[in-house]
Amino acid sequence: MQGAPIRLEDIRHPVPHRRPQQPSAKSHYRDVWETHPLQSGYDHFWGIRSGGVDYYTHKGTDGQLDLWDGPTPVEETGYLTDMIAERAIAGISAAAKSPKPWFMSLHFTAPHWPWEALGDEAEARRLEAAGPGDALMHYDGGSLATYAAMVTRLDYQVGRVLDALAASGQAKNTIVVFTSDNGGERFSGTWPFSGRKTELLEGGLRIPAIVCWPGVTKAGSTSDAHVISMDWLPTFLAAAGTAPDRARASDGIDIRPVLLGGALPERMLFWRYKNHGQQAARRGKWKYLKIKDQSYLFDLDADPMERANLKAREPEVFKALVAAWAEWDAGMLPLDAKTFTHGITGKNLADHFGLD
Repeated sequence: MQGAPIRLEDIRHPVPHRRPQQPSAKSHYRDVWETHPLQSGYDHFWGIRSGGVDYYTHKGTDGQLDLWDGPTPVEETGYLTDMIAERAIAGISAAAKSPKPWFMSLHFTAPHWPWEALGDEAEARRLEAAGPGDALMHYDGGSLATYAAMVTRLDYQVGRVLDALAASGQAKNTIVVFTSDNGGERFSGTWPFSGRKTELLEGGLRIPAIVCWPGVTKAGSTSDAHVISMDWLPTFLAAAGTAPDRARASDGIDIRPVLLGGALPERMLFWRYKNHGQQAARRGKWKYLKIKDQSYLFDLDADPMERANLKAREPEVFKALVAAWAEWDAGMLPLDAKTFTHGITGKNLADHFGLD
C-alpha cells in the first residue's frame, strides 16, 4: 500500500518549504547503496530498501539483512506487515502532537513474495536454509489459502492505521490514498483480465485506487475514468495551489474532477517494459500491445480479457496508436541493455510454457 495522508488545511495554501515526511517500509533504494530516503527529502524512514524481503528474517534475495531505521541497519523480530503498521501508527500519533501538516508514504510489502502468512516462521527458516538467490521468490511454495491470509492480515493492519488516524482526531482533515505499484502476481485474482505483474496485459497494469478525501470524494462512489499513478503528484500540487516545476513537468494530470464525480478529457496513456520488449498504448477503449514480435489491438470495453486481436479489422486505429507510442518513446530515455528486467517463464509457471 502507498498511503498519502495530507492535512486538508495545507491544500488551501502554497506548499510550505519544509514539512515532516515519513516513508515507511519498501523504498527500492537498495539498488543504490549510497542513497536512502532521508537524502530524498524525507525526515524519517523505517523499513526495507529493496523490493522484497522475507517477512520473518527480513533478509533479501542476497541473504543480507535489509531492515533500516533511517540510514542505520537494525535487527528486530516480528512479522513485517505488523511491524510496518506499528511504525505507521506511532508516526500518526506523533504527528497529531504538532500543528504542522505532514505526509506519510506507507508501503506495505504484502502480498509480495515470499508467500508467508502470520505463523509461517518454519517456512521462513526453510527458505533461509536454501541460501541466497531465487529461493526467496518462492516458486516452490505458496497457496491460495496462504495468499488470502496475507491479504487478510494486510487488510487488518490497514484498518488499524485508519483507526489510529481517527483516534488522533485527524481523519476529517486527511487525504488517504490506497493503491499499488503493479498488477497481481501468481495467486492474485485478476478476473476479468489476463496477465500479471511484469506484463503489459491488463492484469499486469490494473491496480486498486481507493481514495478518502473529506469534502471531495463521496463514500461508496466509483469511476471508470482512466487514471495512472503519476496523476497523484499534479493532483495534490494543484490542490495546494501550486504546480510541478515546468522544467520537470509531470506526465500526470490533476484528477480532482473525477474525485468530485465528474469526468476527464480523453488522453493517451503509454507503457513500456524491457522484458520481451513490451509496448502498450491506451486511448479510450482502444489498446495497442506488443510482446516480443507479436502486436495486437484490443477493444477493452468489449474484450477486457484481450482475446480478440482487431489490428487487421481496424488498421487505421492500430497505425495511429503505434505511431503515438513511437513518438512518446522517442522522448524517453533509451532502455539500457545491461540493466536487469524481471519476467515469468515456463521454468517458473506452467501457464507460461514456451517463454524463455
